[in-house]
Amino acid sequence: MADNETNVTTETNEVGQLQRSALLHFLQTPFALPLAAEQSWYKIGKHVSDMSVNLNPQTETIKNILDETEVNDNGYEPAYDVDTYYANPKDAIYDDVKNISLNRKKGDDCKTVCMEVLIDKTEGPFDAWIEDVVVKTQSYGGQQGGVRFPFNVAFCGNRIKGTVTFDATGKPTFTAAV
Repeated sequence: MADNETNVTTETNEVGQLQRSALLHFLQTPFALPLAAEQSWYKIGKHVSDMSVNLNPQTETIKNILDETEVNDNGYEPAYDVDTYYANPKDAIYDDVKNISLNRKKGDDCKTVCMEVLIDKTEGPFDAWIEDVVVKTQSYGGQQGGVRFPFNVAFCGNRIKGTVTFDATGKPTFTAAV
């Protein structure tokens, strides 16, 4: 199996909990909006030992003079960090990440589509979501052992639920729910 192919199994531990590999994150390549008709995805995970989507809930608590408390729920500002992306010219995201970093790109040049897939059953199609995102590198260089471009992915909205299927090579295809 090639580095960026997807193993579509639902391995569980003794108590039936999903392994971390059951939650997959992809970025559309090359970076662009909207979702391309001919989908091409880069699976995030190689060299990554810990990655969580931080939902960053936005709430505001207000207490009035009657000692009543009100909480305003302003939604979420989700994002995740990929702290261990090692520069590899063979990776489908390499040119985009290098361009954002070294040319200090901003705005639309940093936007693409993220796809999240949860493999929680033995066969597909699997639940999936796509959403517009901004990819921003945080630094470049790093310690001895390899050039790193750690980056942050911030969700922008336009979240669409759907399903994903994988072909025999592990290539995913997203289909929006009707």
